[in-house]
Amino acid sequence: MKLVTGLLAALLLLAGVGSSQAVVRIADDRGGRIGTYVDKYQGLRTSGETVIIDGLCASACTIVLGAVPSDRICVTSHANLGFHAAWDFGANGRAVTNTEATQMLYSMYPTPVRKWIAARGGLTPRMIFLRGKQLQAMYKPCYLDAQASTDKPALPR
Repeated sequence: MKLVTGLLAALLLLAGVGSSQAVVRIADDRGGRIGTYVDKYQGLRTSGETVIIDGLCASACTIVLGAVPSDRICVTSHANLGFHAAWDFGANGRAVTNTEATQMLYSMYPTPVRKWIAARGGLTPRMIFLRGKQLQAMYKPCYLDAQASTDKPALPR
């Protein structure tokens, strides 16, 4: 009986360790180069950390949706995801849509997000925003909105 009690105590202790893993908060991130975010989020995926989206996560920042399992992402009432087509500098320094990179970006997103984007015309140079009830229907809410805003600084750029 003592062995069973000891095993049960060990299991409860390990379960507690898993639930106390670190949390990463994303807010006010306007994105940047796709490769930079792929690298950053690959580390976040393997870390086991939970991601709180608590403000703007736009452009390449949204790669987090495909890199981190959705059960480790939660959204606050302030979460606001911005999507657009990938682009490069073309002739005369103008932005030109990079079709291949846009398709790669789109394919990274989970199915509900891809369906939402497709229903709005796909990824184009124009930014579209996923927020509010539509976003909260796709991801679990962060129950401590106020605490999430002060727990941890945003990911470095």
